[in-house]
Amino acid sequence: MTQTEIFNKIASILADHFNIDQDKVTMDLNFKNDLDADSIDFVEFVMDLEDEFGSEIPDDEAEKLTTVGQAVEYIEKHQ
Repeated sequence: MTQTEIFNKIASILADHFNIDQDKVTMDLNFKNDLDADSIDFVEFVMDLEDEFGSEIPDDEAEKLTTVGQAVEYIEKHQ
């Protein structure tokens, strides 16, 4: 899966989960600062990522994911 395909899937998940326009999602979008994601929102988002990409993201790794770009890079490396 290409970086663009991963990004598009993540953007779709974020659009659904946070009720935002998918076109507003960028690689620099910060989950906490830009989306006001609390810890429950973030855990649910990580679970959606795990379901979508079929792999588990350990808690210590998930905590390091603060932007869409970091999530894309993580999925790309671990697919």
